[in-house]
Amino acid sequence: MDDILRIYIGWDAREDEAYQVCKASIVRRSTQAVHITPIKLSEMYGLGIYTRAWTKDENGQRYDSRDKKPFSTDFSFSRFLVPHLQNYRGYALFVDCDFLFNADIAKLFALMDPTKAVMCVKHEHKPTETQKMEGQIQTLYRRKNWSSLILWNCAHPAHRELTWRAVSEKPGSWLHGFEWLKDEDIGPLPVEWNWLEGWSPPSIEPKGIHMTRGGPWLPGWQNVSFANEWRTERRVAYDSHDEAGARIINVK
Repeated sequence: MDDILRIYIGWDAREDEAYQVCKASIVRRSTQAVHITPIKLSEMYGLGIYTRAWTKDENGQRYDSRDKKPFSTDFSFSRFLVPHLQNYRGYALFVDCDFLFNADIAKLFALMDPTKAVMCVKHEHKPTETQKMEGQIQTLYRRKNWSSLILWNCAHPAHRELTWRAVSEKPGSWLHGFEWLKDEDIGPLPVEWNWLEGWSPPSIEPKGIHMTRGGPWLPGWQNVSFANEWRTERRVAYDSHDEAGARIINVK
């Protein structure tokens, strides 16, 4: 495996602060060099590898033009471009920007089973709240939150069906449900790597804290679990800028 760990983080202009903290938490703890790339929708459009359209209502809620269903972030669908961005080679990690890591990300990559196309935490996540960050609609769908952290085996032959056109044209349920894969192609990861704040058991010591409902960078979410740890990491992100962290290669 490449000594450089390839990591893609979903980026949204409304959550750049969350992105910076997520990145800093990875870099500061990694024992291997990391190459971190934010998936920015404007860049995907500019490269001509993403053409998905959407509309917005008077409340700012976005709706996908393909399946007419609501979605909440710029990277809701573009996350599935990772194998294409990797030229269908090697391993890579995708993670939502609203994560805080308190463990060495190299240990997550070490869990990769080369016989699997993807590995993820197989949540049974059925939230009862109807809204999440900034009033966005909380939607229920098959395999909810499986795709919020994906360890990709980009060279797996099953991903040949996951072209950039498929990412732009297939329904959201096809993408988030990993419908191009057989069940046996999806490997499990321990829940501590995608621990859902407000949902996952508090008895579990998380390694990847996912503030999926909202976090301290948003009004009204200042007191969620691990908020103090997030604020500590924020100070590191903005004050020391990776000085105490791992070696970084071409971080954007």
